[in-house]
Amino acid sequence: MANRPAVLMRLVASAYAVAEKAGTIVQKVLQSGELGIVEKSGANDLQTLADRLVQKSICASLSKSFPKVTIIGEEELPAEAVEEDLIENGQSSLILQKSCPDEYASLKEEELVVWVDPLDGTKEYTEAARVLYSPVYIQKPEQPYRATNRLLDHVTVLIGIAYGGTAIAGVINQPFYNYQVQPMGAGASLGRTLWGVLGLGAFGFQLQEVPDGKRIITTTRSHSNKLVIDAVQAMEPHDVIRVGGAGNKIIQLVEGKASAYVFASPGCKKWDTCAPEAILHAVGGKLTDMHGNAYTYDANVKHMNSAGVLAALRNHEYYLSRVPQAVLQALPSN
Repeated sequence: MANRPAVLMRLVASAYAVAEKAGTIVQKVLQSGELGIVEKSGANDLQTLADRLVQKSICASLSKSFPKVTIIGEEELPAEAVEEDLIENGQSSLILQKSCPDEYASLKEEELVVWVDPLDGTKEYTEAARVLYSPVYIQKPEQPYRATNRLLDHVTVLIGIAYGGTAIAGVINQPFYNYQVQPMGAGASLGRTLWGVLGLGAFGFQLQEVPDGKRIITTTRSHSNKLVIDAVQAMEPHDVIRVGGAGNKIIQLVEGKASAYVFASPGCKKWDTCAPEAILHAVGGKLTDMHGNAYTYDANVKHMNSAGVLAALRNHEYYLSRVPQAVLQALPSN
């Protein structure tokens, strides 16, 4: 009888399945038009019904199958029973067929920490909904997502897995991938899921690099300030892309749409960066704070990434060398 897959691979396989379910939940909430929006700390820090349902689904599903794993989610939700239809018991058979890297083959549940962002890019999600259900737009239902100005691209579901403080595996679901060519409710053809494990690789996308000699910086769309602007300009970019969502920005790096992700400000949290970092590192990229220090993801670490984010698929050292001294002095070093 074949050996049972390693705990890490079973956890990733389960995370993949529940991320796919989460993507469907995100789609259905948008299609319903009833987003249930509440402000947490302000207009740029929102929570929707999709955030709440997805976090309940992910945390309850993974806790059921892996009761000893520590799971940390973005949303502070009351302890309550979780509806059975939110539970996902499935696993990705393709992931279970992969061999676990030797260094992680003997890990135990209690050694793993899962970081969950149920809806990365919530602001863009709500803005897209406002366009989608505006009186003018409702008159043109034959193109259900096209008027949203690509904001739905920014939305992701993030499940990161850490061991010993290091992000070692990640799953990113992009619920509205292909939305510009697929009609609303197009089922399996709408959305995709990316995943990766250190020492194994990353899957679900085509790895590409920005052409040699081009520096394209991706940065925040809605949380900019003087430090962010100064850091971006110091990179001497040929182009700057301003988008929402940390998951989305890392996808831009691994698909050759951007060279570096520069965010010289507090704001991102560990659940924003754990899964994207794991996937980026699995293909040879690097994510650090603006000082070049690695973030840690153990269960007791502070949630805020206080020293910003600097990430690149290639040539991280170059971008680090360009960070202005004034920016470094303004951001605390971890």
